[in-house]
Amino acid sequence: MDKKFEQLKKEYKNIPIPDELDFVVERALKNGKKKTKSGLKWIVGTAAAAILFIGGLNISPAMASTLSELPVVGNIIKVLTFTEFKVDKDKYQADIKVPAVTDAENGVLAQSLNDKYLQEGKELYEQFTADVEDLEKNGGGHLGVDSGYEVKTDNDQILSIARYVVNTVGSSSTVMKYDTIDKKNKILLSLPILFKDNGYIERISENIKEQMRAQMKDTNLEKVYWVSDSGLKDEDLVELFESIKKDQNFYINNEGKLVISFDKYEVAPGYMGVVEFVIPTEQITDLLVSNEYIK
Repeated sequence: MDKKFEQLKKEYKNIPIPDELDFVVERALKNGKKKTKSGLKWIVGTAAAAILFIGGLNISPAMASTLSELPVVGNIIKVLTFTEFKVDKDKYQADIKVPAVTDAENGVLAQSLNDKYLQEGKELYEQFTADVEDLEKNGGGHLGVDSGYEVKTDNDQILSIARYVVNTVGSSSTVMKYDTIDKKNKILLSLPILFKDNGYIERISENIKEQMRAQMKDTNLEKVYWVSDSGLKDEDLVELFESIKKDQNFYINNEGKLVISFDKYEVAPGYMGVVEFVIPTEQITDLLVSNEYIK
């Protein structure tokens, strides 16, 4: 597995740029892209990224077989499936898609994210194979893992990528991870970066509790959350939601709103799946460092 992983990294970092690059850049210019100095830099960067990807498809059959629909703006590729670890046996299934960010203007950040995504994919696959071996030693069973990504937001300033892992052993669990990137300033955003101090933790937590209670009172929604003072039966049988974590899962949506995310089973029964809460900006405006990101 280590050899496969290192080969993938080598392919990713060392794909040569073919002679067709000049043609791609020229065609992009003719198609109406900006011809300013900064604009040209962006065109060259994204064209190079596209050529690297195309070169990778020619080099790696695994990459070629995992090409999926790509989120795009115009002809610019933002996020793509770099590679895929896949197992399909009678009782054991794994489909682990590894994303990659193409952004030549921000090579350091993009490379660090891509290294992290590839490492996550490797560790997930290795854990799956180890679990399969354990099951086989103990009489067998059923095991599945499905991992991939979704681009939540992609606009002029923000790129938000959600990565999910669904583990199936009898029932299923879903774990989410998010990266929200300021594309203009080349920053990976976090909740502590967005706010002046830790006061956001209590403010957001209280708003989420209010939303939970309101949704549970709406009989048309048929929603259940583990929150106090909501009419929930047998509150003592579950761990009630009290507060978000300092580094709680979040992303910023296309409307510039802060969205807080909870994994399956984290604050609600399993049938609710992953749940999200859009935080009204007026509830947190005075706590924000600025209104650069959250509107």
